[in-house]
Amino acid sequence: MSRKEMDWANIGFAYHKTDKRYVSNFKDGAWDAGTITEDATIVMSEDAGVLHYAQEVFEGLKAYETEDGHIVTFRPDLNAERMVDSAKRLEMPPFPKDRFLDAVEQVVKANADWVPPYGSGATLYIRPVMFATGNVIGVKPADEYQFRIFVTPVGPYFKGGAKPIVVKISDFDRAAPHGTGNIKAGLNYAMSLHAIVTAHEEGFAENVYLDAQSRTYIEETGGANIIFVDADGNLVVPKSFTDSILPSITRRSIVEVAQKYLGLKVDQRPVKLSEVHEFKEMGLCGTAAVISPVGMINDHGKEIAFASGMEQMGPVIQKLYDTLTGIQMGHIEAPAGWVHQIL
Repeated sequence: MSRKEMDWANIGFAYHKTDKRYVSNFKDGAWDAGTITEDATIVMSEDAGVLHYAQEVFEGLKAYETEDGHIVTFRPDLNAERMVDSAKRLEMPPFPKDRFLDAVEQVVKANADWVPPYGSGATLYIRPVMFATGNVIGVKPADEYQFRIFVTPVGPYFKGGAKPIVVKISDFDRAAPHGTGNIKAGLNYAMSLHAIVTAHEEGFAENVYLDAQSRTYIEETGGANIIFVDADGNLVVPKSFTDSILPSITRRSIVEVAQKYLGLKVDQRPVKLSEVHEFKEMGLCGTAAVISPVGMINDHGKEIAFASGMEQMGPVIQKLYDTLTGIQMGHIEAPAGWVHQIL
């Protein structure tokens, strides 16, 4: 391996074009064999279904170098399964799980020189995406699709450490009851763009969305699931009555870490906004940052401050973060199947 020359600590969380990507096309009722290609462009008809009816789903995971020099990914089988679920919900042909895992391995191996060195804080972000390429004028599923995976090195999500952020309760709805909130589709994120731009203009880092039906229960943010720590040090994970929260792989891993490694009680249940002031810590969890600590929620001018403060992660969330990242980097023994070695 001849690693690329980059200032790994300062490359930012942004797209950098790499050498290879994986592409497979669905036509005449079947996926083709797939291939690794250098072509980073996509050519499609102006009538492609993705352009008109938003038939598109995606995933996000990371490859990274461990201290002993191996290149690994974290629980890619769950990304494969979630993409299958997302595709089915939008009437798209699922890309088989075994082929998803094989494609991830192929594209990471083909771009091994782009994997950041251990200890740099950077990782190789992996983006699988599937979209409708077939012609569609009437409102119906397309009959042709493309699945591809590209990778890009990304820098540390937080420079200088994970400082607690301030978030706001949004007046917008992220997902309708029994809608598409529980799948990873671009259409969900498009709906959040105006809300996040507005939040940033008002000086907040993110939006906290309430359930659209009653607007009394916490759901998630525009790009991450939410976790809380109660007064007794237990983990509290918001749950939806109408299955409108994305099943975050990071969140599911945090729950297992809390129970099996830290011996914490975990309460997964609907969480009312009115009870949040009783909690001691709050975090946002996702692939990019693992856990982003929250120091305060602004609810239309009313400030809900957490005892953990605005200077550093709270003690329980810090333990969760350290344990999960320790597992990912090979410092702590991982549960079977969590760390997938590629090279």
